[in-house]
This record gives sequence, structure tokens and C-alpha cells, in this order.
Amino acid sequence: MNKTNDKILIIGLGLIGGSYAMGLTKCGYKVYACDKDKNTIAYAKSNGYIVDGTETLTKDFLSQFDRIIFSLYPNTFKEYIEKYVKYIKEGSIITDTTGIKESIVYDIQNILSSKAEFIPAHPMAGKEVYGIKNADSAIFENANYIITPTDKNTDLGIAFAREIGEALHFRNISILSPKEHDEMIAFLSQLTHCIAVSLMTCKDSKKLVDYTGDSFRDLTRIANINENMWTELFLMNKSSLLKEIDIFINKMSELRSFISDGDDENIKKMMRISTEHRKFFNK
Repeated sequence: MNKTNDKILIIGLGLIGGSYAMGLTKCGYKVYACDKDKNTIAYAKSNGYIVDGTETLTKDFLSQFDRIIFSLYPNTFKEYIEKYVKYIKEGSIITDTTGIKESIVYDIQNILSSKAEFIPAHPMAGKEVYGIKNADSAIFENANYIITPTDKNTDLGIAFAREIGEALHFRNISILSPKEHDEMIAFLSQLTHCIAVSLMTCKDSKKLVDYTGDSFRDLTRIANINENMWTELFLMNKSSLLKEIDIFINKMSELRSFISDGDDENIKKMMRISTEHRKFFNK
């Protein structure tokens, strides 16, 4: 792989940022980091994920880097750009790991203006645990990676985002517009988390755990959720998410009617469609 630059700064060393640091270091990049928690920096350094790191972004530190990856919550990401744009190196390329695009991408590109290029990207990977101590670059190997350029992005910027996806061994790399990304993510990720959360709050599961089978465990795996991050993602993509919730409610109501009416033919038909659609996701 041709590296545009082997020195990279990662801002935010949570599960994803930490896993990026681990994977990119393995691939031969010189990875530096910023995280507000000094223990996180110490852990990443002692485990060889990063060359060095800092708790605070200063002009001297930030201006060293012309390749930067932000792995922060969406609103925090935007706040960091607003606060530190004056320290960002002229001509640098910035990418991210943020799970929402349309509500932040254009604002960040406007703040950066011609000083630096922001090429948005989203690793479709994760675990139901958090923090640097759970970092694992293997989570990317069978995952999808989405680049969401705008008309302000260059071939060089897109190539850098693709380089990161290839270095981390994502199974598939796609390009969507920010709008297409948010519509897709509302269905594939945010709606599924809404369903899992709703299901787990229907009943007190304290006793049910003694009787459950794999189907319930599999369906509710993602209900073990980071409330701060996911609330932010839900609200920042409210329009698209509400459309998907309404479609789901209508389908559930349709199935309820079939069951209420004893309509076995339509129940079976719906199940056949479900089975056929699921085949595309079978590995």
C-alpha cells in the first residue's frame, strides 16, 4: 500500500479510536494521539498502540500533523474543530469515525474552509463495550467502511480515506453522499438499536434470564448501549430515523393484524419474504 504519510494523529482513544491506533500501528504508521484522559494515553503508549500522546491540544503539538483522524462524538468533534482550527496545519487532511454525517459534515468543511480538507468516513464496526482497554483492530476485518465525500473533497482526500480503510482491512469500502449515508444508517443501525432498547424495556428481565434462548440474546445484543453517544446520534438524525420507525411500526401492525385475524397465508408470505431478504446478509 502507498501511504500518503506514515505519521498520523488520532484524537479520541475510545473503542474505535483505540482500535484504529492498534491497527494502523500494526500496519507501520507512526501513530500519535490526544485524549482527555491521561490514563488512556498511558495505556495506549505502554501497549504500543501509539508513539506518544497528549491530554491537551497545543499549537506546537497539533501543527506537526498533516493527517488527522477524529474519533469523537459528533457535537464534540465540531467543537474541537471550532476551537483548534487555528492550530491545524495548512493543507492537512482530516477524516473521522463519526456515525452521523449530514448534520456535521458541511459545517466542519465550512469552518476549515481552504485551510484543510475534511473527508468524512464511517467504520461500520464496534462492540458492546467501551474504552481503550477493549480496543481490537480485528473488529474491522469483516466490517464495512463508508466514505462520504462532498463536492469540496479532492481525489487526494478520498484516496487518504480509502487508504485508512484498506490499512485496517475492512471487508468492503463504499462511497455514499452524506444524505445517502444518514438514510441508510437510520435503517441498518439506528432503528435496530431502537428495537433492541424497546424490547429490553418491555418487561423486567431479571427473572426472564433463567428461561431465555439464543433468539432473544441475539436480538437484544445491542441493547447494551452507550446512552450518551446513541442519544446524540438518534437526535442528530431524527428525520430519517423517525421515517424508519414509522415503516417498522406499520409492518409490525400488519403482522399483528394477520395474527389477530388468523390469516396464516399472509403470515407465511411475510415470513417467506423475510427469509429471502435475510439471505443477502448470510455470511
